[in-house]
Amino acid sequence: MFNIILFGPPGSGKGTQSKNLVIKYGLKHLSTGDLLRSEIALQTPLGIEAKNFIDKGQLVPDEVVIGMISTALETNPDVAGFLFDGFPRTDAQAEALDKLLHLKKTSIAVMLALDVSENELIKRLLHRGKSSGRSDDVDETIIRSRIHEYENKTKPVADYYRRFNKVVHIKGEGSVHEIFEELCNEIDNRKKKVSVNQPSSINQSLY
Repeated sequence: MFNIILFGPPGSGKGTQSKNLVIKYGLKHLSTGDLLRSEIALQTPLGIEAKNFIDKGQLVPDEVVIGMISTALETNPDVAGFLFDGFPRTDAQAEALDKLLHLKKTSIAVMLALDVSENELIKRLLHRGKSSGRSDDVDETIIRSRIHEYENKTKPVADYYRRFNKVVHIKGEGSVHEIFEELCNEIDNRKKKVSVNQPSSINQSLY
């Protein structure tokens, strides 16, 4: 199983590239926002617990989100791997995810970090706001606040994975196709290294 974290600030193109990568590599896209909405809609025990926190205006605890990810892993045993989008956001979440994946006898293979300048992010989000109607994409002050929140709180998660040589920076400016090709090159290179370093019996279970 080959698991990827697609990492980057709001407006970096994670959503677009996630769709393309999922199709090409047969991955399961795991967005914590989607998981939360699904579990709440299905009224699962974890969904009910999460809704209780959300209704009180509180953040959903890490252990609840990890529980949802664990369920997603168990219900998709035959996929080639998972693409994590929007998670982890903190070192604690990264450590919890690593522990969960270890229990499932798998791990994160690579974190692909999309690098985009702040000016470009603002331009993209303002453009998206005009067509999407999202209130947080029409106010430049709010956009800058979200970007700075990412820089201060979420970006340091890359330092956690950098300790394990799992971070690859990708220039997130250019055409969608150019960025996609660069992402694919890095994934293919990582997969080749895994194939070389692992015994053949394990290789067969990875792909």
